[in-house]
Amino acid sequence: MLVGVAAGAFLWQAMAGSPRRFLLSRWPWRCLAYLSTSVLTGLAVVCVLPLGILFPPALILAALPVGALERRRLHLIDAAPADSPHTTPSPGLAAWLWLRLAEGATWREFGYMLTLPTVLLAVDFVSLLVLLACVTTFTGPLFVAGLGVFRVGPLVADTMGEALALSLLFGPVVTVLGLYGMSAVAGAQGAYTRWLLAPRRAETDRKVEELAGSRTRLVNAFEAERRRIERDLHDGAQQHLVLLSMTLGLARLELDGTAGPARTLVTDAHDQARRALAAIRELIHGIHPQVLTDLGLAAAVGELAERCRVPVEVDIRLDGRLPPETETTAYFVVSESLTNAVKHATAGKITVTGRLIDGRLVVMVSDDGSGGADPDRGSGLRGLVDRAAVMDGTLVITSPAGGPTTIRMELPCRCA
Repeated sequence: MLVGVAAGAFLWQAMAGSPRRFLLSRWPWRCLAYLSTSVLTGLAVVCVLPLGILFPPALILAALPVGALERRRLHLIDAAPADSPHTTPSPGLAAWLWLRLAEGATWREFGYMLTLPTVLLAVDFVSLLVLLACVTTFTGPLFVAGLGVFRVGPLVADTMGEALALSLLFGPVVTVLGLYGMSAVAGAQGAYTRWLLAPRRAETDRKVEELAGSRTRLVNAFEAERRRIERDLHDGAQQHLVLLSMTLGLARLELDGTAGPARTLVTDAHDQARRALAAIRELIHGIHPQVLTDLGLAAAVGELAERCRVPVEVDIRLDGRLPPETETTAYFVVSESLTNAVKHATAGKITVTGRLIDGRLVVMVSDDGSGGADPDRGSGLRGLVDRAAVMDGTLVITSPAGGPTTIRMELPCRCA
């Protein structure tokens, strides 16, 4: 996306350059297409204007598609994109109508639509007529000479000879001036169109704030849903499994010393219940470990290191607690990195470091494995990159073939 490019900047640069290069480029043809379609659009708007007599709000709303069309037509002469200045309304037709009629962007589009069949139509039409006259001045005598008018008589021949000489002398200059004038008119109209129809800085900032706010709400909702699932598993399914395991244990004691299939079935069921209980506890811990909530990132990563099959050296030094969303993101990035190192890298040693540097949490996970990790080839690593990006952070994976592998993540944060 091109940011900060003035309307028609490339057109003006081309016009300021070599005349030969400009005249042989696409720009004169694109400017001609822009002004020609502008005339057609202005004539089409003339047919829409009677709607204002019957139903004035319809005329105002008709400016919306006209504005959208003009922003698309602007690409003919302007490389910088012209995004829509409108904000996203709430669901429902009434909310959409109310927002559109109250927006300043709608009224700017309405004002632009009124200038299309009036001022712009007249200027564009005159510019095209002047260009046609300039081209005719150059090509007219040549065309007439090609038809053999010199044979009609000496007087006509002399007159046409003088006209042809003047055409050959001044025609190219007049045509070049006409092309430059037409291109200047197209560039000026493009600047006027962008000034009225493109988003203003305040509107762009508001859209950025809306996107950032919606992303933050999605992250918070996702984390709240994780906590709810963890709570339901802990207070519901896990408690039922505990009671089931206790009941089977008592039944196993009652059948102790007896023989038969009943004791074997109860013993197997008791063992399966214990394994299911261990699995659900592991699942709950993976969703959101309680130690992360109670003691913070350093303690939670230390617990991960104790449970890892590969020796892990943890060196996380923070001045205080981090925001919950930052701790959660960092924890799961470290957890996934350790899992990948154990499963895929055949690592013999892993190092995890964490520091706060200039208001950013920097976490590095390094292993001495075989390397070759590529986020484009695996959804796990790609998910780590996306998880960091959601928090306005970055995640860089350095993993040459043969190792070592280093995953560096930076998240904006502040200590509580």
